[in-house]
Amino acid sequence: MIDDGTGLLTIGELARATGLTVRTIRYWSDEGVLTPVTRSAGGYRLYDAECAARLELIRTLRELGLGLAAVRKVLAGETTVTEVAAAHVVALDAQIRSLRVTRAVLSTVARRGSTAEEMTLMNKLARLSAAERRRIMEEFVEELFHDLDAVDPCIKERMRSIAVDLPDDPTPEQVDAWVELAEMVQDPEFRAQMRKAVEFNASDQERAAVRGRSTWFPMRLVQLGAEARERGIAPGSPEAEAILREVLGDGGDPAAVLERMESASNERLARYRELLATVKGGGPTAAHRPEFAWVVAALRARAAG
Repeated sequence: MIDDGTGLLTIGELARATGLTVRTIRYWSDEGVLTPVTRSAGGYRLYDAECAARLELIRTLRELGLGLAAVRKVLAGETTVTEVAAAHVVALDAQIRSLRVTRAVLSTVARRGSTAEEMTLMNKLARLSAAERRRIMEEFVEELFHDLDAVDPCIKERMRSIAVDLPDDPTPEQVDAWVELAEMVQDPEFRAQMRKAVEFNASDQERAAVRGRSTWFPMRLVQLGAEARERGIAPGSPEAEAILREVLGDGGDPAAVLERMESASNERLARYRELLATVKGGGPTAAHRPEFAWVVAALRARAAG
C-alpha cells in the first residue's frame, strides 16, 4: 500500500495480496476487465479494495473457463453469472462429448493398428455432429421409401425412429460400428439391397392389410426357427414342414415367402442389424443369423418338395 493515506495499492502490492502475477493483472487491466482507479505521479496504476474484490471475481470466472468477453459482460452487468455459467455448461458438455469420441477413436486405432488413412477416415466419420449423423440416416431412409406408399406403416415408423448416434461415452467397438454403418448406408450397392427388401414388402402389402403384419410375420418365423434349432429339428424334416404349415397355412406359398426372407437375410443386411445393435448398446445376436438361416433352409426344402 502506498504511504499517502489513500489506501491504494500498486500493481505489485495487489499481486502479493491476491497471489496473482503482475503480468496477469496488467494483462487484465489492458483488456479492460480490471480498471485502476487512478495512476501515481510516476504513471503507475493504483488499485483500491474494490478492485481487489473485483480481481477475485475475475480470477474465479477465468478458472471456470470463461473467456474475457464473457467476464467483461458479467462485470458490466450485461449478463448474470448464472446465465454465463449455464451457457458454459452447455459448451463444456459438447467439448466433453467430443473428447470422449476422440479418446474412443484413438483407442480403436491403437487396438486395430490402423493406418494413417484409416485413422483419418474414422476420425472424420466419428466426429460428425449429431445433426450430420441424423441427416445421413434420414437421407438413407427417404431413399428406401420413395414412392412406396404401400409399405407397412410399422416398417416405416421403425426405420425412421432408429436412433443411430454415438453415446456420450462410446466404446471403441461402438466407434468401429458407427464408422462401418455410416459407410454402409452411403454405399449405393447396399442401398439397392435394402430398397429391394422394402419393395418386396410394398408389393404384397395391400393398403387394407393388418397393420404390423409384415413386422410380426418374419419375426414369428425367426422365433419358430430358434425354437426348432433348440429342439434339434432339421430344416428338411417333416417336423420342420409342420412348423412352417402352422404359420403359412395350407394355402401359403413357400416360394414367395422364401423370396422375401432371402431378401431380408443376406449377409450385409445381417451385418447392418448387428451394427445397429452395437451402436445402441446391444449384442451381435440381434441379427438372428442362425435363426434366419434355419427358416430359409426349411422354406427351400418345402418349396422344393
